[in-house]
Amino acid sequence: MKGSFFALLTYTVVIMAYSCEADRLPPPTGLSYKWLDSFTINISWMKPTSKLDHCDIEYEVQQGGDLPSRTGSTNTTETCMTEELDSTGCKYTIRTVGKALCDRTESEAVTIPIDTLVPRAQLVKDFKCVIYRHKMNCSWIPVNPSNNLTVHYRLNEVNKDKLPLKSCEEFYSNGKRNGCYLKEDFTNQDIYMLVRSEAGQSTFKAFYVFPSPKMNITEEGNYLKLTWTRPEVGNNCWWTYEVCYRECSRHRECMNITAKEEPMLVSYDKRCLYEFKYKATISNHCSKIPSESTDPVTYGTNAPPDGTLTVVAIVIPVILCVSVILSCYCFRRHRAIICPVIPDPSAIFKEMIMNGNKELKAKSNLYTPVPEPIEPCKVTLVPENSVLQQNS
Repeated sequence: MKGSFFALLTYTVVIMAYSCEADRLPPPTGLSYKWLDSFTINISWMKPTSKLDHCDIEYEVQQGGDLPSRTGSTNTTETCMTEELDSTGCKYTIRTVGKALCDRTESEAVTIPIDTLVPRAQLVKDFKCVIYRHKMNCSWIPVNPSNNLTVHYRLNEVNKDKLPLKSCEEFYSNGKRNGCYLKEDFTNQDIYMLVRSEAGQSTFKAFYVFPSPKMNITEEGNYLKLTWTRPEVGNNCWWTYEVCYRECSRHRECMNITAKEEPMLVSYDKRCLYEFKYKATISNHCSKIPSESTDPVTYGTNAPPDGTLTVVAIVIPVILCVSVILSCYCFRRHRAIICPVIPDPSAIFKEMIMNGNKELKAKSNLYTPVPEPIEPCKVTLVPENSVLQQNS
């Protein structure tokens, strides 16, 4: 009985798994691709050969982590950049899906690997294009300065046929960065860049930046007033500034400010040097594009610290110490005058009783007055007879 139960359970699981598998649509087969140019590939496949049970089908194409798109055709044209080949950017998966009235689930996904016809090579770093009126200044850091590079580009305009490649013009080098100019008006569309050398080629989308607005600093009372002069391009866009600064080499919290909140006020200490760093971004009806990086802007000077407290803290203790030392010295030198020895009265009375006044006077330390000098008096006796004679 127990064995029959397990057999029945196993049979049920197998039937359910087969039923679920039978409900899935078959995947597309025969996937292949072909490069149409340096940026574009055409991927094609064949309709499933298995029975579809009268299901109307279409195909779901997904590039990397992007949202999938559907097509009823057996081919699709996509863009693929060499910078995306090592990530999931150029990884395409295709599956069969049923339309509205089809009750079968989507098929397993089929992935097709993509590789380039020309060897890939990383030729530039930090490639960016600064937008100006009627042109763009594109610059980069060369990976190998000895490589002889050619730079081409193509505008990816919507609902238009593929445009031909154009060359970047007016090459320059300033020691750190190399660059050239695209003679194009900014249209807010992707620009596909193609950089070639003998080592290989590299394709990527250009990264846009606006010229950085100029920061203006003025002093108003106890505050610094910060304003910006925006560039000619993007002047009608919504600008946002992220401002970080240091006060007397102390880092302060970064702040965000919009164009409507200008000017920005910062508490000002005249004894401090202020160093401002800022980044600007445009948004609103414009695409969200940052400005190019800027050098720090400084204002004021680091004044030497007030030495009054230091002087007071050093001089006053020294004066007190010298005064105490001199006082002690003078006290010891004139101790007999300042603090004379006072005899013990009990000892005086004791000696007077035992030795008498004389001895006490001779031996005591009592004050003895100095005798005043007295002139001697001489008395002459006159005979009585001479007195009588004088009277008669």
